[in-house]
Amino acid sequence: MVLRVSGEVREALDADRPVVALESTIIAHGLPRPRNLQVAVELEAAVREEGAVPATIAVLDGVPRVGLDKEQLERVANEDGIRKLGHRDLALAAASGASGATTVSATALLAALAGVRVFATGGLGGVHREWTVTQDESADLGLLARTRITVVCAGVKSILDVPATLQRLETLGVAVAGYGTDRFPGFYLSDSGHPVDWRLDTPAQVADVMRAQDALGGPGSALIVANPVPEEEQLDPAVHARVLAEALRACAEQGVTGQAVTPFLLDHLVRHTDGASLAANLAAVRGNVRLAARIAAARAGR
Repeated sequence: MVLRVSGEVREALDADRPVVALESTIIAHGLPRPRNLQVAVELEAAVREEGAVPATIAVLDGVPRVGLDKEQLERVANEDGIRKLGHRDLALAAASGASGATTVSATALLAALAGVRVFATGGLGGVHREWTVTQDESADLGLLARTRITVVCAGVKSILDVPATLQRLETLGVAVAGYGTDRFPGFYLSDSGHPVDWRLDTPAQVADVMRAQDALGGPGSALIVANPVPEEEQLDPAVHARVLAEALRACAEQGVTGQAVTPFLLDHLVRHTDGASLAANLAAVRGNVRLAARIAAARAGR
């Protein structure tokens, strides 16, 4: 598998300038056209405004790419048949010449292989509800347990089992810190209802932890920086609770299982909150992207 790093990203890495990895699943599968391309361009611009270089990641024609040009970004946004790739799918996609958008696990792996240390996303995957029955857990968690990267996210999606996910991250040895908060955010919500053990308040503090990770050595695990969506931009907690309960009932009644559960629940939330959940999602991503760029800049001493 030949990893292609764009010239701009390679030059920035060689010069120790800040770089931020961005996933592509939100572009190909998370938003309708043409909004998806508009958001992709907006997020890259936000990284640049904060003084860093964006490295959107995807696989095109079997080639994993770290940093996309305008034409490649348009392909991910507009081309039919773009697959959704986790890290387990990368070799298969490369060998078959497939094109795909990268999830958190695939993006984190490819970013780390390229030497990019900071990654911004919306929310992590995690342990699913009814885990004792389904054994359904996102591949994100295991990959982050063995990948040295800092992930700026708005916690985990609130449709998941949040306390079980936090416990799993602890078991796997993945460090979690709230950014400017002692509470773990719930993606659409500023507060999932669960605490975190550590709090960081500035990009410089996050960069110090990254340097300490490198100095200590040890297992190459990730640092999760849980950055809550601003309260004024979160989904109304009462609406969230009501619509999520309805979605879970509908999921059970229709017999939706396995990998189909998450997209079913997320789609239900978007449709039954009149798009408010999508607005909260985008607000979280925008904040995470800007914070990630500031952290990358702090680590680069800029």
